Amino acid sequence: MRILVFSHYYPPEVNAPASRTSEHCKVWAEAGHDVTVITCAPNHPRGHVYDGYKNKLRQIEVMDGVRIVRVWTFLAANEGFAKRTINYLSYMISALITLPRIKRPDVILSTSPQFFCGLAGMFAKIMRRAPWILEVRDLWPESIVSVGAMERSFTVRRLEDLERLAYNQADHIVSVTDAFVPHIKDRLNSDKPISIVKNGVNLDLFKKGENAERTKARFGLEGRFVAAYVGTHGMAHGLDTILDAADLLRDDKRIGFLLIGDGAERERLVQKAKAMGLDNVHIAGQLPKSDMPDIWSATDVSLIVLKRSDTFKKVLPSKMFEAMAMECPIILGVEGEAKTLLEEARAGVAITPENADELTRNIKLLAGNPSQARQYGARGLAHVRNHFSRQTLAERYLDIFEAVRRRATHPHSIKSREAH
Repeated sequence: MRILVFSHYYPPEVNAPASRTSEHCKVWAEAGHDVTVITCAPNHPRGHVYDGYKNKLRQIEVMDGVRIVRVWTFLAANEGFAKRTINYLSYMISALITLPRIKRPDVILSTSPQFFCGLAGMFAKIMRRAPWILEVRDLWPESIVSVGAMERSFTVRRLEDLERLAYNQADHIVSVTDAFVPHIKDRLNSDKPISIVKNGVNLDLFKKGENAERTKARFGLEGRFVAAYVGTHGMAHGLDTILDAADLLRDDKRIGFLLIGDGAERERLVQKAKAMGLDNVHIAGQLPKSDMPDIWSATDVSLIVLKRSDTFKKVLPSKMFEAMAMECPIILGVEGEAKTLLEEARAGVAITPENADELTRNIKLLAGNPSQARQYGARGLAHVRNHFSRQTLAERYLDIFEAVRRRATHPHSIKSREAH
C-alpha cells in the first residue's frame, strides 16, 4: 500500500507530532508499505533551520525506510499569530505544488493542527483521487481562543467554517482522544466513520536507564529529588505554576526543578526565574530526542500541567505516556480525559490546574515517600505496556487504512453489506 502523509513536523524535530508521526511511519515501512511524508525543513520551535538542512523548494531523504520530502516554507518561530499563519499556509502551498511529482497514493493522511496541514489532505484528495484520512490532534481554532492567542471574531468564525468543511470532506477521521469525538460529530453532516487512536510511547526507546545521578549532576541537581516538566513551553501550559511551587520550596534542599523544552513562553520563564532568585530551578531548553531517556531516568516526578480551561479537559498530553514508560510517578494538573487516564493507571496524583499550593504539597509528599513513588511508576509502566504501545497503535492505523481503501475502491458493495 502507498501511504502519503502530510505532517508539518518531523524528526529531527522532537515535539509530540513529530514523534507520533515518525514512529507510526517507521512501523508502516517495516511492514512493507511504501510511505512518503511531505514536511518542512526542521526548524521548530525557533524558526531556524537545523544544521545539515536547507530551506529550499524540495529536498529528499530516507529515514527508517520512510521517504521524506521536505518543502520550502516561510520560516517563523513558534510564537506570534500572523507569522505562524503565513508559515503554515506556505507549507500547504509548497506541499501541494510538489504533490504531482509523487506517485499516486492508495491513502492520504494529514494531521491537524497545524490546521493548514490538515487542509492539505483535502486538496490532495481532489488532486490525486485518493481517499483522505484526517487526524485531529487538537481542536483548532477552539484551542487558540482558549489560551487567549485570539479573541472570538469574524476570523475565528471563518476558521471554524474551514474546520467543518475539513471534517465533512474527509473520508475518515481519526481522533487522538475520546473527548474530541462529540465536538467533531457536532460539526458533521453525516454519520462519518470516526476512529480513536490515542497517543502512545515507543517502549523500545523509553526504558529506565542507569544514568540518573550523572544526568542530575549535568544540571546542577545532584542528590536532589527532581520534579521535571518535559515539553513545550507555550501559552497553554501554565508553567508559572511550577515556578510558584519552586518558590514555595526554595528552602527545601531535597527538591529541585528541571524544565526541558522550548516555546513561546520559555524566555519569559527564564527571566522570571532569575528575577525570583530561584536557584532550585534549571531551565535547560530543547534537547535532542536521544537525550530523553536519560532525562526521564533523572526525573523523580513528572509534572504535567495545563491552564485551567474546559477545552483542555478534552486533551491527552503525550508526555503522560513517556513518563509512565519511564516509571515516573505523575503529578497531573489537567482535568477531564487526562485525569481519567491517570486514575485508571493509578500512576500518580491529580491536582487542580494552576494551583501551586497543591503542586507543592504533592511534590513534598512524594519526595518523602519513595516507596509510594515507586508504586506509581510501576503501575504506569504496566498500563502503557498493556494499552499504549506505539507499535500496536501504528498497526491499528494500518487496519484503518485498509478499510478506507476498500470503501473507496468498492463503495457500493460495502454499502450493500452494511445495509444487511
